[in-house]
Amino acid sequence: MADTTIHNFDLKKLIAFAETAKGEMFLKTPEGDVLNLKSRLTQLLALSSVMDQSSISEATVICKDPEDESRLFRMNLYGKE
Repeated sequence: MADTTIHNFDLKKLIAFAETAKGEMFLKTPEGDVLNLKSRLTQLLALSSVMDQSSISEATVICKDPEDESRLFRMNLYGKE
């Protein structure tokens, strides 16, 4: 399990990705909080906090499953899985 830094990422796309992930996924905030991306409550809070912007300039995502981490890397790099 490694941290993956993502850049200029669409939050809705990240949430959709988390819903299809095999393992747990977490978003690490700059303040050090770790939020479960598969949690509906977290998804609602994340969406409400970025209502003014549709993308995340930079975030750290933790994937428990290596396959999810690989898919996330490809999606971040190429924009698709």
